[in-house]
Amino acid sequence: MSMSVGTGGGAMSEINITPLIDVMLVLLIIFMVIVPVTPNGLNALVPQPPKNPQKQNNDDKAIVVQIAANGAGTPGYKINETDVSHNDLYNQLQGIFATRATKVMFIKGDPKLNFAVVADVIDIGHRAGVDHIGLITPKVAAGQ
Repeated sequence: MSMSVGTGGGAMSEINITPLIDVMLVLLIIFMVIVPVTPNGLNALVPQPPKNPQKQNNDDKAIVVQIAANGAGTPGYKINETDVSHNDLYNQLQGIFATRATKVMFIKGDPKLNFAVVADVIDIGHRAGVDHIGLITPKVAAGQ
């Protein structure tokens, strides 16, 4: 770039770009700050207590599949406190969710279990037609 140093008293027609750069930097900072941050992770469903326990019917009742670690090495399964074998788990869940409008299931696993057992129940739930599956952790069970 060149700069003209004139001795004459004529009007200068050069643009001073320093204030324009300052405005551009301020706009850049503003747009960087207001960019929305997208959340990462999975949506979690937590069972909520019923609003009116007297009017609760079977369709509103939450389905909780409990997996307990037995001493024999094979886990025990329960659907809402009813014992179920692993082979019959798919048929029971399919029968329960066949007539329901809201297909939400919760899984409560024993902390001593391998996650592969819990993942197997999640797969069985998806095959049975469950739309949303939530995990009940020890903190959620304790009400924290």
